[in-house]
Amino acid sequence: MRRAWLVGGIILTLIMASPASAHEVRPGYLELRQTGADTFDVLWKVPARGDLRLGIYARLPEHCETTSEAFVVEASPSSYAVAGTYFSLGVDHILRGIDHLLFVLALLLLVNTRRRLLAAVTAFTVAHSLTLAAATLGLVRVPQQPVEAIIALSIVFVAAEIVRSRSGQPSLMQEFPWAIAFTFGLLHGFGFAGALSEIGLPEQAIPVALLFFNLGVESGQLLFIASALLVAALARPVATRSATWAPQLPAYGIGALAAFWTIERLVGF
Repeated sequence: MRRAWLVGGIILTLIMASPASAHEVRPGYLELRQTGADTFDVLWKVPARGDLRLGIYARLPEHCETTSEAFVVEASPSSYAVAGTYFSLGVDHILRGIDHLLFVLALLLLVNTRRRLLAAVTAFTVAHSLTLAAATLGLVRVPQQPVEAIIALSIVFVAAEIVRSRSGQPSLMQEFPWAIAFTFGLLHGFGFAGALSEIGLPEQAIPVALLFFNLGVESGQLLFIASALLVAALARPVATRSATWAPQLPAYGIGALAAFWTIERLVGF
């Protein structure tokens, strides 16, 4: 009951967000800086994967004339630069990965003691760290589309467990939260790996990039958990006065959204 209303603002935000999928995070960068009445410095950065340049181009108006060109070929980035870049990419990915956040939110709603919650979140973290590393390094290859569909289905399962536990029925996940979270964490790790494969890894610093991408994911996940618990604390006075059926609403909202994703991804597959 005490966590039932933490989804008030969070669920609405998740539902209004676009459908979750592997995210392309390789934008180009264009900067125009005026240096005179009718002259500008133009900085155009194009991302690449290995030796392949991404096929995006900046087109200026036809009346513009190029007065000079300067090409800057940067040396290989330092380990610190790689760490910072991939850490921020990890945070960005988890905060944009609505399906992953919805699974974590479902865990918060289902597990009703701090010790069990800590065990479940830790198991989820360890599991997806393992499969993220294995898939990114090429040790395991799994088709991405079926994985995305199963990830959505895992959220439906947890939502059903919330309904079952709220109705007083035995819940498998409440009995063994860490084991179920570990199992589903393996699947979610493959989802993270799919996004990381889109970004690519620097050949000279693969371990550093992989480590800090994972740390970024975990930091974003902890930030989300802290925010959700804060919302729960603020909503507690309202929750104590809510109707008896109110605690079931978050589970049905989560389950309905995850079921839609499952069907959408299966149709796409």
